[in-house]
Amino acid sequence: MIKAKYDWQLLDSQPDDAFLKVAKQAGLAPLASQILYQRGLTDSEDLAHFLSPDLGQLHDPYLLYDMDKAVARIRQAIEQGERLLVYGDYDADGMTAASIMKETLEMMGADYEVYLPNRFTDGYGPNQSVYQYFIEQQGISLIITVDNGVAGHEAIAYAMEQGVDVIVTDHHSLPAELPLAYALIHPEHPQGSYPFKQLAGCGVAFKLATALLEEVPTEFLDLVAIGTVADMMSLTGENRLLVKYGLQSLRDTERLGLQELLNLAGVDAETITEETIGFTLAPQLNALGRLDDPNPALDLLTGFDEDEAKSLAQMVSDKNDQRKELVQRIFDEAKGLVDPTKPAQVLAKEGWNPGVLGIVAGRLLEELGQPVIVLAIDGQEAKGSARSLATVDIFEALSDKEGLFLAFGGHSGAAGMTLEISQLERLSQELCDYIQEAELDMTQKPQLTLDAQLSLADLTLDTIKNLEKLMPFGMDHKKPVFWLKDVVVKQARSMGQGNAHLKLKISQEGQDLEVVAFGYGHLVQEFLQASQLELAVNLSVNSWNGNRTLQLMLVDARVTGVQLIDLRAKNQPLPAGVPLLAKGVQSREVVLQEVPDQLEDLKQVLQAGDFDIIYFKNQIKNQYYLTGYGTREQFAKLYKLIYQFPEFDIRYKLKELSHYLKIPEILLIKMIQIFEELDFVKISDGVMTVNKEAKKREIAESQIYQNLKQVVADQQLMALGTPREIYDYLMS
Repeated sequence: MIKAKYDWQLLDSQPDDAFLKVAKQAGLAPLASQILYQRGLTDSEDLAHFLSPDLGQLHDPYLLYDMDKAVARIRQAIEQGERLLVYGDYDADGMTAASIMKETLEMMGADYEVYLPNRFTDGYGPNQSVYQYFIEQQGISLIITVDNGVAGHEAIAYAMEQGVDVIVTDHHSLPAELPLAYALIHPEHPQGSYPFKQLAGCGVAFKLATALLEEVPTEFLDLVAIGTVADMMSLTGENRLLVKYGLQSLRDTERLGLQELLNLAGVDAETITEETIGFTLAPQLNALGRLDDPNPALDLLTGFDEDEAKSLAQMVSDKNDQRKELVQRIFDEAKGLVDPTKPAQVLAKEGWNPGVLGIVAGRLLEELGQPVIVLAIDGQEAKGSARSLATVDIFEALSDKEGLFLAFGGHSGAAGMTLEISQLERLSQELCDYIQEAELDMTQKPQLTLDAQLSLADLTLDTIKNLEKLMPFGMDHKKPVFWLKDVVVKQARSMGQGNAHLKLKISQEGQDLEVVAFGYGHLVQEFLQASQLELAVNLSVNSWNGNRTLQLMLVDARVTGVQLIDLRAKNQPLPAGVPLLAKGVQSREVVLQEVPDQLEDLKQVLQAGDFDIIYFKNQIKNQYYLTGYGTREQFAKLYKLIYQFPEFDIRYKLKELSHYLKIPEILLIKMIQIFEELDFVKISDGVMTVNKEAKKREIAESQIYQNLKQVVADQQLMALGTPREIYDYLMS
């Protein structure tokens, strides 16, 4: 059934005339103006900064705590010929941050090494054995972390004890106790005064590069855009500025590896937006770190060899395809382990790749609407990821369970963990108990903010062109979502791998538009037959063969009132597990399988229930709507024939009589019953005799005839009427 995933909330604040005037002067249409106003940009100065960002608005990197100390130490190391190590992370943010530092040190003539830890052998963050190797075998005397370090107490303490200074640059949540590094650069440092707290790891690395190079290194902005969007950082303030300019740089990037990745994905450089990063570049880069050694990403992002760039891009693209197949396989296997009796799922199996379990858990969370933990079993241990609803703080639920985990970390919506397999049952029980004891509302939906209610007539390519002035969109500055009411689906077809997705053609007051609905492929019939349909959509442009057309992307859908689904076609199977409509049925979904002779009985059952969805199969045993209730000519033919044969054994001759008169047998039986009721004939022991003394009467005087006329009308409605016509009649 079509069921809303979110709780829809329409913004209703309207800008005043003064704001609209300023916005109009800035080239904004009323819709774009309204969106910015509702998002807090309410004066001309804010609007000017937003619409015309300038790199001169970037904050001074020396406002970051320990920046001066870090810059002095790095310069000293370069001047004295020390060997430096840049230690990054295995995701896109860590890769781009490490690439920025690599190129910065190269420009400064440093002697350096760069290393991205392997998720499977090194784990996340500073690893003492890796530090030891580089210190003892590579002669490293200064370590710079990028996109990690604030939680690396042991490894950092080890390095400092060996006389190797560690400069931490990070943006992850600060622990209660900070590591004793030589310098710690973090936008949220408690002793710092940096105005913008939401920099990504690559953003912090960019700030260090800016301080070291004594200018804004615009050649790194494409990397900053990739890392910031990939890490889902807030696209407000300084991040918006960095990503906006970074996207411009990415469209003209000279990085051969990025050019090859974009070519393999069929992306036209002119069409690159933040969505290109989010849906194309970031998944490909992250796939490398999820499945294998992430270090080839450094050569991909910073190399100058064309052949190597092609080879590396193809390898990364192949890894991403492998990642997709892996996610789908594990997702399917994990679904088979779901226990529907539990309020939360702990799913574990041998052979699952730990690198993709967060993605699998997220997909299961969306489908099941409950917290999900997915774990890979390896020997006596299980390692994996958790994803949770807004109403269930997974970190609070599990963080204080003594002896449960070998390792655990995360926040309210997501967590990572390692535990012994003997503790799996306890893990499931602890999480379920937490939910039940706290009496949490598992039905509460996350909120979806709707920017405006529009009609299809409001939507054109000019609409989206004007809204593009508000880009880039992302965290804390979401792509606008619009509410469409009372749309009709004219066409619906499934598409994509496994027919998982939908393409709809919707109509409203003579206007038609296409809608792409990812993940809704199983609801073709429901969308085709939905009345009172409401859609929440984003706007997008579909470019094909040089043509640009407006296309809607479905965010959510809902139906007001009961959903009515037509299954009357012969090839339409009954929905599995849905009960038949009958007296006393408590289900919210029911199937009307067989039409009873008297619709009044059906009316009473239907009106006594409270249903969300009704499937109409409407099988009719005696199809009087096909035979009719008898014409005057048919009754005359029958009467003439039986008058010629005063006695007729209808037990054995009925079929012959039906064939001779060319009257369907079920109708013929009713006609004989009508004659008997009108006293035209008598029937005894199966023998029909004519009453030649019968009074002349009209066929319409028969109650059986009147009932048959009503049955024919009812059956015509149930067989040929629309589900809405059927429902309205039965509820009347």
